[in-house]
Amino acid sequence: MTIQLFDTHTHFDVPDFEHDRLQLARVAYQNGVAHLVLIGFVAERFHDLVQCHYNLLQEKDIPQSHLAPGLHPFYIEQHQPQDLSQLEDLLRSQDCVAIGEIGLDTFLKQHKQPELFAKQQQYFQLQLELAKDYQKPVLLHIRKAHADVLKILKQHQFKQGGIAHAFSGGVEEAKALIGLGFKIGITGQVSQPNAKKLHRVIQAIGAEHLVIETDCPDMTPLCCQQEHQYSRNTPGNLIYVLEALAQALKFDQAKLAAILWQNSFSALALGKPL
Repeated sequence: MTIQLFDTHTHFDVPDFEHDRLQLARVAYQNGVAHLVLIGFVAERFHDLVQCHYNLLQEKDIPQSHLAPGLHPFYIEQHQPQDLSQLEDLLRSQDCVAIGEIGLDTFLKQHKQPELFAKQQQYFQLQLELAKDYQKPVLLHIRKAHADVLKILKQHQFKQGGIAHAFSGGVEEAKALIGLGFKIGITGQVSQPNAKKLHRVIQAIGAEHLVIETDCPDMTPLCCQQEHQYSRNTPGNLIYVLEALAQALKFDQAKLAAILWQNSFSALALGKPL
């Protein structure tokens, strides 16, 4: 069985890949990565995001690129009302598969301050409304804010679903998101022996609710990390996320890949894969 993989969350457009992006794309394709999503996070990078997407589309024997622009909660201080207009312009003019990554993040103390957290909630809600208007799934970024995200999704009666990216919550939170139509995104974190909470989640919910992602250049799988120095993650490392997930689930790797492939198309509303 030929393994086909879908990297549902990358930042492959960022400058970290400027000097060798096409070479890495070819390696990823050779490792079975047939599709990848380019994720937006700040409006000032939207132009480069789209340019990278079109550059990749022109090449052969590399993964098929998809666009998912959004305004990331971690960068909430930077976001301005006109950024939402830019985002809507992209949704009108480009073939975007989703809006992402969006959500809530209170990992930093400053983001727990009422004013900034209120702004995060405002931008999250406005982007959910855009997703409803344009019938797009969303790619959720949630750190230390699962209850608030779930509350807002329910308040907005959000039905488009999507992916809870780099999931860091517990079993009940995962089940609640699945109940709202979301898949759970698994990164290279699954390869960490101390990721016991994540392992409990994936074993509790099963392969039918999962997708995989690299989140490159971050979240490098353990086997690809170099000791005592930064190890840039790449789309080609998705195969190692698959391997670690298969081990955690005690699942045949090829069969798991086939399930994840179907899940990815479903989560991004791309229809049935060919």
